[in-house]
Amino acid sequence: MSSNPYTVGLDKNPANFVPLSPLSFIKRSALVYPDSIAVIQGDRKYTWKETYTRTCQLASALTRRGVRKGDTVACMLPNIAAIYEAHFGVPMSGAVLNTLNTRLDAEAIAFQLEHAETSVLITDPEFSKTVKAALALLPGKKPLVIDVLDPDFHEGEQLGSLDYESFLGEGDPAFEWKLPDDEWDAISLNYTSGTTGNPKGVVYHHRGAYLNAASNIISWGMPPQTVYLWTLPMFHCNGWCFPWTMAANTGTSVCLRKVETAAIYALIKEHHITHMSGAPIIYGMLINAPQEQRAGLAHKIYGLIAGAAPPAAIIEGCDRIGLDITHVYGLTETYGPAAVCAKHPEWEAEPVHQRAVLNGRQGVSYHLQEAIVVLDPDTMKPVPRDGITMGEVMFRGNIVMKGYLKNPKATAESFAGGWFHTGDLAVVHADGYVKIKDRSKDVIISGGENISSLEVEEVLYRHPAVIIAAVVAKPDEKWGEVPCAFIELREGVEATEEDIIEHCRAHLARFKVPKQIVFGMIPKTSTGKIQKYILRKQVNSALAIE
Repeated sequence: MSSNPYTVGLDKNPANFVPLSPLSFIKRSALVYPDSIAVIQGDRKYTWKETYTRTCQLASALTRRGVRKGDTVACMLPNIAAIYEAHFGVPMSGAVLNTLNTRLDAEAIAFQLEHAETSVLITDPEFSKTVKAALALLPGKKPLVIDVLDPDFHEGEQLGSLDYESFLGEGDPAFEWKLPDDEWDAISLNYTSGTTGNPKGVVYHHRGAYLNAASNIISWGMPPQTVYLWTLPMFHCNGWCFPWTMAANTGTSVCLRKVETAAIYALIKEHHITHMSGAPIIYGMLINAPQEQRAGLAHKIYGLIAGAAPPAAIIEGCDRIGLDITHVYGLTETYGPAAVCAKHPEWEAEPVHQRAVLNGRQGVSYHLQEAIVVLDPDTMKPVPRDGITMGEVMFRGNIVMKGYLKNPKATAESFAGGWFHTGDLAVVHADGYVKIKDRSKDVIISGGENISSLEVEEVLYRHPAVIIAAVVAKPDEKWGEVPCAFIELREGVEATEEDIIEHCRAHLARFKVPKQIVFGMIPKTSTGKIQKYILRKQVNSALAIE
């Protein structure tokens, strides 16, 4: 038998096989568009040549301080230039970047610093109180602390002996970094937002970061040199890989320290922002901002919106104010978005409400993700495309984490059967688009009937007085559990419990109508996700302990 001619003498070598890494993107942008603006922070603007030089200095300075391959460098930073630079400079040194959630308490930060065996911590004085307390909780050797001193922001205290700019000055601007030996090498570490117990450390590899950075461009149809406003925290799934995406796109990143509508609209107008991303709550804020803030906005803005099921009211509202929304879906374990509700031209002819329904689905796989499916978790067989039969959403492909740091048991469980298990329950429509119905733990079982909390929330969002809604299970002697709704009202608008219940009765089967309405502020994570576990505790839900 003759050998396969397509294998003989056709081997991998440095000329035809290079490890995939998003670090390649910034080098190219600095070479091709050296004078284009890469990052804007307040009055300061950094070109691609300057940004690349600064990342090389960061990598060099870390190396000179003894940071080696596999070490962890953490950042406790808002959306400023330094955290953007860290997405390149840290992995250029061979280290792994851990972007910390700036809204966490000292105990959570201390756990993550210790669990990751952090060597260096780059932080902003704004968070000094939390960081100082976290460092005090660490046993043994503390990480080297470097403070980023922002001349436009003066809060908190300097904790380390070094400031960021001085630290960069220790580095060689011509530092000769190299691509990873293996594209499977870790590039970053992201901790899940644990509810109770310790969060899990999700490990990303260079290959996945490269592919999702490129997939963001392809799946969203981003034109070259877009202007992107950082309404999404860069600590959240590495900003959905958009720091690397913007380097591939040679676009401009406009920093935003605090998410405030006045600042957002001012930056949109000043810099002609073209793209942004965020949770539904961000878009809800923009929709409900005072008219004087929106006045003068004359161009279309493209937004990615993510969430298990963004309310149709949010999508409709964005349509009214000129925000072209694309719905994406993913988890920390999938580098942020790994599925997209890919739009069809004929949808534009539909009424706005129907467009919102179509665009509110989780959709299909990202271009560079292999697959998103809905399987029966017991049989691992696909559910029928009937829009009714529920199964669990699962992913497979290169845009899936390496696994959980130091947790082989949880890693094996999440990859059971050769698919990544999300824990989200969904149906598949006839056109193959996935639609999430609920988190498995959010389904309310009342008198033997399943109630989707998301279905009830969708109805609540259609009440004109409601700006945010969350539904959880409340124990009930007769029915086992019943829906309880937590409501935030629009500013200056009033509604009673009876008003809300009557509205629900007009749109839901009676057994699905909330039996109690609780008005007030709803607890949320820093990325806008509603913390339902806190609400469950308030009503003594059986799922309060997760």
